[in-house]
Amino acid sequence: MFYFRIFVLFLLFLNPISSNSFAQSKILSKEEITKLTKQSTEYRKAANFEKSLMTARIALHNAIAIKNDFLIATSYNSIAMNYYELSENDQAIFYYNKGLNYADKIDNEKLKDEINNNLGNIYCFNKKQYEKGINYYKKSLEYSSKRADSISVFRTKLNITWAYFDIGSFKEGFPYLEFINNYQSKFGEEYMFVALNMLNGMYYEYAGENEKADSYFLKAIQIGKNEKYKEDLSYTHQEYSKFLFKKGDYKKAYENLALYNKITEEIYSQDKLKKANVVGINLELDEYKREIDKIELEKKLQAHSLRQSKIILALFILALFVLLLLFYSLYINYTFKKKVNKELTIANEKLLISKEKAEEASQQKTQFVSTISHELRTPLYGVIGITNMLLDEHKELIGSPHLSSLKFSARYLLSLVNDILHINKIEENRIVLENLTFNVSDEICSIKNSLSFIAQNHNNKIAIKVDPEIPEFLIGDKLRLSQILMNLVSNALKFTKNGEVLITANLSKVDNKKHFIEFQIKDNGMGIATADQDKIFEKFVQVGKKENDYQGTGLGLAIVKRLLELFKSEISLDSKVGEGTTFKFTIAFDHDLAWTNEIINNIRVDLSSSQIFKILVVEDNKINQTVTKKIIQNNNCSCILVEDGFQALEILNKEIFDIILMDINMPLMNGFETTRKIRLKGIHTPVIAFTAFAKDEITEEALSAGMNDIIIKPFEPSKLFRVINEQINKTRNTISV
Repeated sequence: MFYFRIFVLFLLFLNPISSNSFAQSKILSKEEITKLTKQSTEYRKAANFEKSLMTARIALHNAIAIKNDFLIATSYNSIAMNYYELSENDQAIFYYNKGLNYADKIDNEKLKDEINNNLGNIYCFNKKQYEKGINYYKKSLEYSSKRADSISVFRTKLNITWAYFDIGSFKEGFPYLEFINNYQSKFGEEYMFVALNMLNGMYYEYAGENEKADSYFLKAIQIGKNEKYKEDLSYTHQEYSKFLFKKGDYKKAYENLALYNKITEEIYSQDKLKKANVVGINLELDEYKREIDKIELEKKLQAHSLRQSKIILALFILALFVLLLLFYSLYINYTFKKKVNKELTIANEKLLISKEKAEEASQQKTQFVSTISHELRTPLYGVIGITNMLLDEHKELIGSPHLSSLKFSARYLLSLVNDILHINKIEENRIVLENLTFNVSDEICSIKNSLSFIAQNHNNKIAIKVDPEIPEFLIGDKLRLSQILMNLVSNALKFTKNGEVLITANLSKVDNKKHFIEFQIKDNGMGIATADQDKIFEKFVQVGKKENDYQGTGLGLAIVKRLLELFKSEISLDSKVGEGTTFKFTIAFDHDLAWTNEIINNIRVDLSSSQIFKILVVEDNKINQTVTKKIIQNNNCSCILVEDGFQALEILNKEIFDIILMDINMPLMNGFETTRKIRLKGIHTPVIAFTAFAKDEITEEALSAGMNDIIIKPFEPSKLFRVINEQINKTRNTISV
């Protein structure tokens, strides 16, 4: 702006009395000048810088005329704020300092606070002279604290935080961030919330907590979409772009960088600068006229023509130099953007390739887990079934440790397969919580009974304490709750010997129909070291495991954590080595008697379990044929076995059956195709898929093929006959209608 001031000085020399019109106009009163300063502020807030500067100029002229230091300081502050908005930083500093000189002559802490804060803004965020800017902020903070202006204190501390974070001094800035976070709801104003959330994002990026950082940046952007907060929104996009670039998310980084450039260009519109230039020149004329008037009183100036020509020549040289600098800056900026765009394009292409590979790997993993689970379930069905057959047929072997070990090992292996499948489903978001009615006390007692064998092996006791204030019936996913408690209690029993495991359920609060139940599983076992407590919820991690101890997959607590996330809950841990461990979590369940009665009324009751049915089993595995036939005969039903779909179609042409158990994975013709051909023949006999595949993997295809239900091997015989009874009754009721 140096050459700009020379140009103004030159104009004054050309016409030293051109602005005497001010002296000839009527001098306004204090109240009228105050009104003008307020009007100037309104114009500036509306981005009408031309009118704002013109109004402030008139106010300044009259304030000087009546020698009112407060109004002079206020007018200079208003002029400076316009130049700050127009990015004329040197001009803004010049007028702020003039305003501060007059403000220091009077006793007005508010005005001193505001001007010091404004100077801090320029030096920190425009001139990048952070030490000088922070000193101005701290002076501003002294004035606002002295007059107990909480909002100004909040604003200034937000600015100090921003300044420290800009230079990477997060430790110095963090106490100020803590203050504004604690008092944002009380003293923070709406326009500050974009910057506040952005600063939180910058801090958590520095702290390495990327999820929190990402959340705060996105919140700042959402708030900043309001037209009023464009400037802070542009800074947020810039900081978010840096954060994403560090994370390797180059595509989003580029998008946010582009948004930053777009919004910045909108804010600093050249049209606004051009409109303000005319008024800006007039302001310069006023200011320098007063200086020149003083000089003219002391001595007379001569040789105007020579000096004018020199100034004009210097102006042209300076203008040419500035233009060259401008073009060079634009070229450098264009080159840089082009380079960054190219790098981001390459990075984006690599990301797309990585994404495709990751999706392919995920599909392969899902297919692998599915195949392995099927291949393991099929022989496990035979092992468990034949073991049960031996125990049923040879009562003298009931106490045999070998058969007990065989049965335990088979069930343990089945549990391992189920855990792997379960963690895979959770990671792929294939689990949806159900709404069932249940009694908390009954569920916990059931878990205690199920785990009594493990408790006896380690000479442990299981104690239960249920808050009587908990309603008798709650609504929620009791199966997932049972799975969480089973994993935690079995884990506690595993690492406790000659001790006690306490299961506690307390009603922590009630919100409308939501009842928040706090569960605690406490043991007095070996405990968990502090260094290991952050690891135990990771997959396949086993803390305190000995070399010869192969029990457990390390998936139990990982499943617990992920299931609780589905309930929108978190688990906490309190443990000391040698003293024991306490796990604690809270889940909100519904309590609605009308809804509970509706659920209970919709439960189908089996009243025909003693009936004798004729069952066709389509199964190619000889061992599974033997096991299935034995289970069916033990329940007083007749059974006919065929090995493939063609034999099934052939026998159905001759005989009528009450139910068909259909294996899926068979040679020649699979179970789905066999069922379709059965339905084409007009046969309505219920078909139950009899498979080792996971249920959710085949449900859609099974229903489309015409199957009525699915039983997963291995299974409990009671469950099989409950499904058989249900499907036969449903078919008979349909036919009778």
